[in-house]
Amino acid sequence: MSSITREGTTERMSKIVKYNGMIYLCGQVADNTDQPIGPQTENMLAKVDALLEQAGSDREHIIFATLYIRDMKDFAGMNAVWDAWVPEGHAPARACVEARMARPDLLVEVSIVAAPSA
Repeated sequence: MSSITREGTTERMSKIVKYNGMIYLCGQVADNTDQPIGPQTENMLAKVDALLEQAGSDREHIIFATLYIRDMKDFAGMNAVWDAWVPEGHAPARACVEARMARPDLLVEVSIVAAPSA
């Protein structure tokens, strides 16, 4: 039986969960929520990079991403940043849905499933 490893655990969630050779990141949002969709997306993805590194993975090993966007009018702006961030030839399976966010200043959130890089 595979064990479950949790990192950055609070009473509500873990930032990273590893199970059966897979890496699951909790939803990531931007810290700079006074900015428009582009900078929020960049900040959010920088946080994903840091968590992936901490977990022993990277962008090339993302299996699946779920993006939540507050308003689909921002879809193209978010995608411009996403497309530049994803390494060529390594686009993960992905879903993007319009969703009510936890706070009105949040424009985008992402959750990630990845494989280890080693």
